[in-house]
Amino acid sequence: MTTPQLLSVSLVMAMMAAFLWGRLRYDIVAMIALLAGVVLGIVPGKDAFSGFSDDIVIIVGSALVLSSAVARSRVIERLVAKVMPQRASTQMQVAMLVVIVAVMSAIIKNIGALAMMLPIAYQLARKGGKSPSVFLMPMAFASLLGGIVTLVGTSPNVIVARVRSELGGQPFSMFDFTPVGIVVALAGCAFLAVGYRLLPKNRKGAVSVDQAIDIKDYITEAEVGAASALVGKTVADLKALGGGDVEIVAILRDKRRLQAPLPDAALKPGDTLLLRGEADVLERVVAEGRLDLDGSHRPTQKDDALDPDLVSEAIVGPNSVLIGQSAGDLGLHARFGVNLIAISRSGERFSQRLRDIRIRAGDIVVIQGDEKLLPEKLGELALLPLAERAVSLGSTRRALITVAIVLAAVVTLAAGLAPVPLVFFAAAVALITFRCVPLREAYSSIDAPILLMLAALIPVSDSLRSTGATDVFAAWLAQVGAGLPGWASVALMMAAAMAVTPFLNNAATVLVMAPIGAGFATNLGYNPDAFLMAVALGAASDFLTPIGHQCNTLVMGPGGYRFSDYPRLGAPLSLLVLLVAVPMILLVWPLR
Repeated sequence: MTTPQLLSVSLVMAMMAAFLWGRLRYDIVAMIALLAGVVLGIVPGKDAFSGFSDDIVIIVGSALVLSSAVARSRVIERLVAKVMPQRASTQMQVAMLVVIVAVMSAIIKNIGALAMMLPIAYQLARKGGKSPSVFLMPMAFASLLGGIVTLVGTSPNVIVARVRSELGGQPFSMFDFTPVGIVVALAGCAFLAVGYRLLPKNRKGAVSVDQAIDIKDYITEAEVGAASALVGKTVADLKALGGGDVEIVAILRDKRRLQAPLPDAALKPGDTLLLRGEADVLERVVAEGRLDLDGSHRPTQKDDALDPDLVSEAIVGPNSVLIGQSAGDLGLHARFGVNLIAISRSGERFSQRLRDIRIRAGDIVVIQGDEKLLPEKLGELALLPLAERAVSLGSTRRALITVAIVLAAVVTLAAGLAPVPLVFFAAAVALITFRCVPLREAYSSIDAPILLMLAALIPVSDSLRSTGATDVFAAWLAQVGAGLPGWASVALMMAAAMAVTPFLNNAATVLVMAPIGAGFATNLGYNPDAFLMAVALGAASDFLTPIGHQCNTLVMGPGGYRFSDYPRLGAPLSLLVLLVAVPMILLVWPLR
């Protein structure tokens, strides 16, 4: 082994050890590794930042924006709610989530399927008082399993099909992978439905400001319009929209006040509802019930605003002009061009209308206004912004547009009309442009440490190939496999691809390993198809680290996972895939 090869292998091994050690954050480890590679001369200085333009970084960043928009639309949530039992156990929830993700991943790109289902996992975790880590890693692994079922599910299948044509055969077709892939996927999903218990129970996702500032007693006001989905429904139906977490303080009807209405009380057009609950629960009830939030008829938009419905939480400062006044008395919208959407006061439960509440210093208010107008108006009102966090109450959600954009992306990917990164990037831009997700929320949804880690690691992992270290590994593999029986040679090929794919991305693994597998089979007198299939499945079965596949990377931060958590669930899953896939490959693709 030459000096550059030895340095490259040593750097990667040292980096993996640092990840497992866990004392330094993963993005810091990646940046140190990149700098070390440049200093050692195995990463050319001109290529040091090539990772920032890599497709994986674009795909992961865009997928996070797509996931945020889908979460706001709640379309997937409503569909899953119809098939998910209301009182399902954690095991049943995990089982259904992994199956749904796997099925979706067989039709569209696995990272797209995972991105669309992440909001459901967050919702289930929140309702059940569980950490999202219970669901996220099994879902990521299920997306990889589903991807191996069809040609378009994952990149290794597409590349192996191309390699087969380059070797003189016909490229694999759409469903050539299905007989083996579907059996492997079913076995893997069955394992994940039970194996999630191998994950540490004390893992917590990255705590957001939303979780740290847990305000549960906002009160807001909404009207039941003629087009509302709640016309003719009952108070109990409205509470069901909020999962039982919303309280109806009163119904105002024809100048009468129905205090604490009974569950069977009917809702009529023109009713004004005083609602109490958390901001996201109130937003869900208002949106799904198609209620008219107080202030929605008072526009705040400027002609050139990118976000006309920016919503901000703020504390009423000691010198605020609001103190001692109500929004109605002050003429808040007429004088300042903003709307009071909700209000919360520690230790007090309001029963009067929103516009009649006299505001005190220390109250927490939700103010809606134009993006360019709101910061200035908060200063004029002496309101202290509470935090930069996403509060969707009172903001516009465009579910139909979101669905149209996502479906267009899915069809484009399935038909192969454009490259994957371009499709994801275009979908993210369209979602922002059509205000399906506010620009601020889109930026906040992008996990910078994860993207930085990916961008730094790509040149480091490429050094394995550029220095020829992978060629040394291939020569060693050929020597070891020469004396093995056919089934063992296929198993060795698949295990080797599994071992390499955490260090190279799966596409690079196939490009390196597929020609080796085909040549290996030819030298032994076997049909290369079985070896190509073994490489494709092995490269797609990246369950051991968070860095080999973007699906694993996508859930690392939200799940609060450590590097060492992945092999706890991934190692037995990898072994299961190997045990199931090898006999299936030999059955469907005989060696002779």
